[in-house]
Amino acid sequence: MSLISKIKDKTATIGVIGLGYVGLPLVIEFCRAGFSVTGFDVDEQKISLLRQGKSYIKHIDSTILVSDLRDNFRPTSDFSTLRNMDCIIVCVPTPLNRNREPDMQYIFNTTRTIAKYLRQGQLIVLESTTYPGTTDGDMREILETTGLKAGADFHLAFSPEREDPNNRDFCVRTIPKVVGGYTRECLASAKALYDEIVDRTVPVTSTKVAEAAKLLENIYRSVNIALVNELKMLFDRMGIDVWEVIDAAKTKPFGFHAFYPGPGLGGHCIPIDPFYLTWKAREYEFNTRFIELAGEINTAMPAYVVLRVMKALNDQGKSLKGSKILILGLAYKANIDDDRESPSYRLLEKLEELGAEVSYNDPYISEIRMTREHAKLAGRKSVEISDRFDLLLIATAHDEYQGIDFKSLGIPIVDTRNVIRDKGGFFYQA
Repeated sequence: MSLISKIKDKTATIGVIGLGYVGLPLVIEFCRAGFSVTGFDVDEQKISLLRQGKSYIKHIDSTILVSDLRDNFRPTSDFSTLRNMDCIIVCVPTPLNRNREPDMQYIFNTTRTIAKYLRQGQLIVLESTTYPGTTDGDMREILETTGLKAGADFHLAFSPEREDPNNRDFCVRTIPKVVGGYTRECLASAKALYDEIVDRTVPVTSTKVAEAAKLLENIYRSVNIALVNELKMLFDRMGIDVWEVIDAAKTKPFGFHAFYPGPGLGGHCIPIDPFYLTWKAREYEFNTRFIELAGEINTAMPAYVVLRVMKALNDQGKSLKGSKILILGLAYKANIDDDRESPSYRLLEKLEELGAEVSYNDPYISEIRMTREHAKLAGRKSVEISDRFDLLLIATAHDEYQGIDFKSLGIPIVDTRNVIRDKGGFFYQA
């Protein structure tokens, strides 16, 4: 039986490598569609929780895991069972190293693991955001060390993830899925697979086009966010409220899309993905000036916020050194528990380097987990909002902050997210 036939009659076995914010929602959709799914991850804690039917991602309720995954899902750290999978989907991290260059170890190590168990007829799909040429170049070369050939012995494709945690308007099924294959046959197999779980697939002519499309999506956002961040700093000097400017501009029904300033970029996409193309462009002796300028502006925003904090304290006759500061929001966006690349970490570290005593409050992150980038902060716990601090710094617009009477606290507040609508009291926009 052909792979496409097995996909259509739901007898194809699905393996998802990486059970994070991208992989776990995919697992849920494939199980809902009636497939037998195996989830692979090196994190034994995740595997243990999933076996207990417990979710470690806030916006994915544990009841969903119990009801939708009970009969069709098996989580494991035993990668030898990859040989039993008909379709293998790779959803592993693609961070930057300290030199802001692509750190490809997760993709390449995962590919080497797949190669150990690769067999004829399998479909391998990469979803991790990366530079054009990763799938049909680097990945293919590793897989073909087995003697099997892509497009002849196994199928190879790229389909970029478009996950937006806690977005109530869109989910895996309703977000169009771009798919590019190494050959037409590879594309046909990958399209058939995703046709089973999404309302619309968007086939493109190559894996490189699919890889580039994902980068364009995030570069577009990065550049436009940098634009409003720069305008925000200018308008502050001019005494103009940038939020009111944006609200006025977005009434135009055409030719304008609203982007909003903030204390820096967070999440696994916008702060990282553009630099994958910047790095790859050097191979072609091309300078991506827009991307690099946007990166410079967005990366500088935490330092700008720190200056606003210093001004707010100075107006109260206090210095930053020795002041007690509470950062409101550790997650990189509102109403989620995702703290990947959150600018709040950079704010916390910068303020402490200058001698401040810094705490944080986040209703979704009770304790800072261990990370490579911020290991020294691991174990710190969220504290209550009170007037015992010298200043509050609002870094994330959680709904829980909307109804708080901050003015009654009688302390300066630096708001980077336009949470405070009543601009009275000791309010400072940043």
